Amino acid sequence: MRNLLKAIVLLAITCQFGEISGIASEQPSGSIRLPESDFYWKNTKDFIEGTPIPEYQHASAAAFEAFRDMKYGVRIHWGIYSIYGKPHESWPLLGMSFPEKQVYQELYKTWDPKGFNAEEWMKLFADNGVKMFAITAKHHEGFSMFDTKTRVHERMNWIAPGGPALEKCDIAYSIMDTPFKRDVIRELCNAAHRHGIKIDLYFSNPDWYDTDFRPYGYAPVMFPDVYAHPEKYGNNLAKDWPGAIFAMAPDPTPQEEARMVARHRQQLSELLSNYGKIDMVCLDNWFGRENWPQMRQTILSLRKIQPDVMFRARGIGNYGDYYTPEGFTPGNKENTDMPWFEIFPLGSSFSYEPTASSYKGGEWIIRTLVDVVAKGGNLMVGIGPDANGKFHPRAIENLKEAGSWLRVNAQAIYATRPREGDLWHEGEDIRFTQSKDHQTCYVLSMKWPGETLTLHSVHPKPDSNITLLGYAKPLDWHDDNTSGLVIQIPKELQNASNRPCRFVYCFKMLRS
Repeated sequence: MRNLLKAIVLLAITCQFGEISGIASEQPSGSIRLPESDFYWKNTKDFIEGTPIPEYQHASAAAFEAFRDMKYGVRIHWGIYSIYGKPHESWPLLGMSFPEKQVYQELYKTWDPKGFNAEEWMKLFADNGVKMFAITAKHHEGFSMFDTKTRVHERMNWIAPGGPALEKCDIAYSIMDTPFKRDVIRELCNAAHRHGIKIDLYFSNPDWYDTDFRPYGYAPVMFPDVYAHPEKYGNNLAKDWPGAIFAMAPDPTPQEEARMVARHRQQLSELLSNYGKIDMVCLDNWFGRENWPQMRQTILSLRKIQPDVMFRARGIGNYGDYYTPEGFTPGNKENTDMPWFEIFPLGSSFSYEPTASSYKGGEWIIRTLVDVVAKGGNLMVGIGPDANGKFHPRAIENLKEAGSWLRVNAQAIYATRPREGDLWHEGEDIRFTQSKDHQTCYVLSMKWPGETLTLHSVHPKPDSNITLLGYAKPLDWHDDNTSGLVIQIPKELQNASNRPCRFVYCFKMLRS
């Protein structure tokens, strides 16, 4: 009877949002598949089919092309956890005591970031070469940074007499419930549209506040069957979070499970319906085997709202359009046609970092960007504002250092493609990019080459100019089978103060 009732209510959800037929668009070429080594693919491949169902279509080829062109962006984690002024987003909630959890989930009552200025943020990004930004519309703890019309109907009272207990409620648990009462996502999207900056809305699939979502995504409210069947719900608590403090609750009813699916779908629909063109949706974490069919239907329904939105692959496997190596740079070009965005925090984590010395620096941004782009990827640098909506001065300084370098060398980064096979580099210090027509090659030297630069894997057209970007005069060079291509570096440039930029130096040539 329980399964029959569950089927009936889930059918009602499907009817509400409609069946989705195929969306006609020119599809991207190649095999859009996650690497087998991807952590999130490993955790979902047993129940998410490797090949999407026939009626599903990815974003269009044009959307994939635009994604591959942008190269550089920022990833902003901002939420009520920023009130603490410490790194690590909402994850510390798992290890808090029950009274501390209660304090945390009521932080929204004090959230009033009067220093926030969306125009100021976007001007900083636009002035310094940032082509896209991602923002946490909702992180795992369930607080919505946008004006959602959905409601939470049940939550945990962590300090109830006799121990934590479920309690009824009726709240959006959003920024509109705070003293601030401004839709941050709307203001940011409007400003981004004005500045031509692409938009990526981060959205956590699990929700730790709304107990209809128990037990997915390591939610602090669990039920006993999770421990017997971790693969069923996508969690392995003993292995992944041995120090977490959980409360127990009864199994969700079919009505609660259906309500979870409906609210999750409606919130994502709001994000794709209310804020103009959205370029990417950054899904995070995953649900489990039990509700994959409903999650798949959600993706089909969202694709109908904005067919060209690029979905991050977390939690949806090969239905995703891009994936994100997190906190590391792949050692080589990836063995997949699915485009990728490396995400790496500029400080010690993705949220606000109060310690100036923890920021990695503009040089780190530049070197990482060059390495990632040479391998065919994009780089998203993680920064977070404080509780007042302001970025740390050191983070701003780092972004401006990278922006200064990009003003000189932009053509070697944006809208480029990697060279064929293993030709993305020579040794440790040389990286290559090329124009999309493969006619122009850019040589990016990670250190100053001295009086000559010698290369063996690229050859210029006879009688063509080789230039150093930012330096007006053509460079002398010769190319032969014995010594390779040897580029002469002018004497005046041996003085560092005369060079057009710092850290990485870009040479441009027409390929033979």
